[in-house]
Amino acid sequence: MDLFLITGLLIPLAGTVIGSAFVFFVKGSMSARAQKSLLGFASGVMVAAAVWSLLIPAIEMEAAAGRWSVLPAAVGFVLGVCFLLMIDEVTPHLHLDSSLPEGPRSHLSRTAMLALAVTIHNLPEGMAVGVVLAGAETGTANLTLATALAVSIGIAIQNVPEGAIISMPMRAAGNSKWRSFAIGSLSGVVEPLGAIAVMLLATVLTPAMPYLLSFAAGAMIYVVVEELIPEASSGEHSNLSTIGFAVGFVLMMMLDVVLG
Repeated sequence: MDLFLITGLLIPLAGTVIGSAFVFFVKGSMSARAQKSLLGFASGVMVAAAVWSLLIPAIEMEAAAGRWSVLPAAVGFVLGVCFLLMIDEVTPHLHLDSSLPEGPRSHLSRTAMLALAVTIHNLPEGMAVGVVLAGAETGTANLTLATALAVSIGIAIQNVPEGAIISMPMRAAGNSKWRSFAIGSLSGVVEPLGAIAVMLLATVLTPAMPYLLSFAAGAMIYVVVEELIPEASSGEHSNLSTIGFAVGFVLMMMLDVVLG
């Protein structure tokens, strides 16, 4: 594995680690205004990445099929949504703003279920990075190394607030700073692992690249619609989440177009 691929895999994890480190420098819990803004920002980045970096390249790969070029993207997108829906149903997890666990009953601790919720959330991001890196490395899907780097950087940027959103509430709940930092950081480990798994699959199934790209897009959109937007738009200060969404969307769009 060359230096570029290693860098592309580790940049998003670095964003999570940096965000989790906020627990050492910021006292108290994160304000509702900041949390709403950051959730909206993360949503915007993920939606823009799903469209510009995943769905559009998937459709362009099948341009020779004419009006049916959208079919692989549509099928892959639906499969990605269904996959995350299944993971969501079979995994016991707990969201930060909820006291009621989701998924099957279990005897896991609150901390463990919070960690599983974040793992579900981060898996699609890792898949997106992996499939774009694979496309750039193999020269398929009209994806360049610059485009892959833009996706990694965009995911890393939105991982910074996500890391803080995870570690700071855990600190406020009574965990030590180092424990909160460790859990927040480890939540990002699933991203390079998921990326490597998708890269290996893409290498073997190169003709399936349009489906893999749109599969990752569907999984990301599921997370946005199922988790991020409901948390960002509930209660007060929802207008801040809307502004955050717009900023995140435009930033990721510009990264993809300028660097791509």
